[in-house]
Amino acid sequence: MNSTDKAHQLHLGIAEQGKVLALAGRHADALQHYQEALRMAVSSRAPEVFFRHYTQCVMESLELSGELDSVLRYCNEAEAHYARLNSPLPLVARDRAENLQRRGCIQLRQGQLADALDSLQQAITLVQPPQLPLARALVGWAARGLSIGERQLRDAQQRHDYFIVRKGLVEPKRAIPLPPERLRSAHAASLV
Repeated sequence: MNSTDKAHQLHLGIAEQGKVLALAGRHADALQHYQEALRMAVSSRAPEVFFRHYTQCVMESLELSGELDSVLRYCNEAEAHYARLNSPLPLVARDRAENLQRRGCIQLRQGQLADALDSLQQAITLVQPPQLPLARALVGWAARGLSIGERQLRDAQQRHDYFIVRKGLVEPKRAIPLPPERLRSAHAASLV
C-alpha cells in the first residue's frame, strides 16, 4: 500500500469513527472526527467525493444536534455556489437538489413553511423521479393541506433514508479514533 492509499485509509477510518460517535448521539465528538477527516482529505488531495461525503456527515451531526442556523447558513452558501457554477452535469444537479432538500427540511424545522416548500420544489425540479422521495412526499403533504410537524418530518426523514449515517451503513471495525490529545486540543481550540 502506497502513502496515498494509507492517507485515504486513515481519513476514512477517522470519519468512520465520527459515524460511530454520531450513532451514539455524541455529535460534538463526531464533528471533531469529521473535521479532521476533511482536513486530511484536503491535505492529501483526495478525490472530491470524500470532501462531499464528509461535509454531508458534518451537516447531519449539526442538524441532529440542533445547530439549525449553522446548517441553513451552509445550505445558503452552497446554493449561491451552485447558482454561480450553473453546471449542466447530472452529479452537480443531484448535489444541488440534495442541498436544497436539506435547506427545506431546516426551514420546516424553523417554521418557515413557504420558504421550505420553495426550496423543496426547486430541489424536485433538478432531478427526475424517483430521486428525492422525501422532498416529493413533503410537497405532496403540503399540497393536500396536511401539516408537517417535527414528528412527521423526522418519521419521513427516516422512512426515506434522508440521513446517510445509519446503522447498516457504518463499519465500526474500520473506525480509527482520534488520540485523546487531539480531542482535547480540538476542544480547547473551539473555546478560543
